[in-house]
Amino acid sequence: MISFALNHMTVAKLSYAALVDLAANLGCVGIEVRNDLPQPLFDGMSPEAAGDLARSRTLRLLAVAEVKRFNDWSADKAAEALALMQIAKAAGAEAVSLIPRNDNLGTGNGERQANLRLALKALKPMLEDHDLVGMVEPLGFEICALRYKSEAVDAFEALDATGRFKLVHDTFHHTLAGGGPIYPDHTGIVHISGVVEKGLSTGQMTDAHRVLVDADDVLGNVAQIRALQAAGYRGPVSFECFAPSVHDLATPASALRDSMAHLVAAA
Repeated sequence: MISFALNHMTVAKLSYAALVDLAANLGCVGIEVRNDLPQPLFDGMSPEAAGDLARSRTLRLLAVAEVKRFNDWSADKAAEALALMQIAKAAGAEAVSLIPRNDNLGTGNGERQANLRLALKALKPMLEDHDLVGMVEPLGFEICALRYKSEAVDAFEALDATGRFKLVHDTFHHTLAGGGPIYPDHTGIVHISGVVEKGLSTGQMTDAHRVLVDADDVLGNVAQIRALQAAGYRGPVSFECFAPSVHDLATPASALRDSMAHLVAAA
């Protein structure tokens, strides 16, 4: 049994209300919203009203994204994180998303681990004050300062912050980082997207290649979901597709149902 969810990025051109309707009609358990789309977060609706709307359709507001470059910690970054947590708390969200720097800086061995722990140590009491989880998403790109789940888990455990921080297992980024351990007990959500273009090396794959998962997927989404579930993961599996071709779909509900059916049958 897969508990599907929907990240607003997959249907980036839909309004927040349309996102809620679509997710509910698809039988999703929840949604993730974002502050990096062209439209304002919640389309300008108050966080309280936005959360009420989701819950009225029996949807969980799984996460509010995102604090960018969270491991490049500063007073400004702390203020940014606090503002997002206040919105998430008001909306009744479960988590905020924490995205590492992805600019080929801070990647040195020793430096990146120290910067990660500095940020997480500062974020931990802020998250506790708001009763939120920090969803940390390692990015598989070679220029990212947090590519590997192992380094995130080491930091969680060193700071006695297991549970306050959770991993985002993104099937795209997991593949780009060369695979490795999956840490189901530390995983708070799984992001899925497929790559169907043939002949690409992982170094050539970008967000623009990320489409809905079907039988032509080369990322091994089915195998990753199967491994996570076999190891005990029972959390949400959320569609997060960045490809313009997905954003331009005239009937996203139909395409999403097809992808869901493929994953259920294959996994």
